[in-house]
Amino acid sequence: LKGEMSIVGPRPEREYFARQFSKQYSEYSKRLLIKPGLTGLAQISGGYELGPKEKLEKDLYYIENQSLLLDLKIILKTIPILFNGKGAR
Repeated sequence: LKGEMSIVGPRPEREYFARQFSKQYSEYSKRLLIKPGLTGLAQISGGYELGPKEKLEKDLYYIENQSLLLDLKIILKTIPILFNGKGAR
């Protein structure tokens, strides 16, 4: 409601983990170039089953290839995940 997040984008990370990942992966700060999202490519591509490096790769892919079509695909793939309770696979 305050405009701090978008529907699609890299999911925000807890500060503790964000600091750790920033030290491990030099590209991690690129996630901050766009607003965080309620859903993202990493979430529909594996969710909690992905490690930090895989999530970062998905986030960077999204940032570099942002488009309305990609956003729509992510939103459409998010909808069933919300209702089936199984998370992304």
